[in-house]
Amino acid sequence: MRSSRDMVTFHHPFTLPGLENEQPAGTYMVLTEEDEIPGLSFIAWRRVATQIYLPAIGHEVGREQVVTIDPHALADARKRDASKLEP
Repeated sequence: MRSSRDMVTFHHPFTLPGLENEQPAGTYMVLTEEDEIPGLSFIAWRRVATQIYLPAIGHEVGREQVVTIDPHALADARKRDASKLEP
């Protein structure tokens, strides 16, 4: 198994399926875990989980939860956020 961590910044409040409430704008840590697919003649990985750490970094220090999310829903939310920045 391998894990990768990314920092994702939202400039506007956002929602994702699986999250109870709208989340504030800010920077969030996203953890992606992948398993190697055995038996192939090349190295390949399969995503098994994507998780977002709530709240955003700098918000409500001391309270944190980890929620499993759909990576496609995260990508869509990021696109919506970016479209709000365009003039």
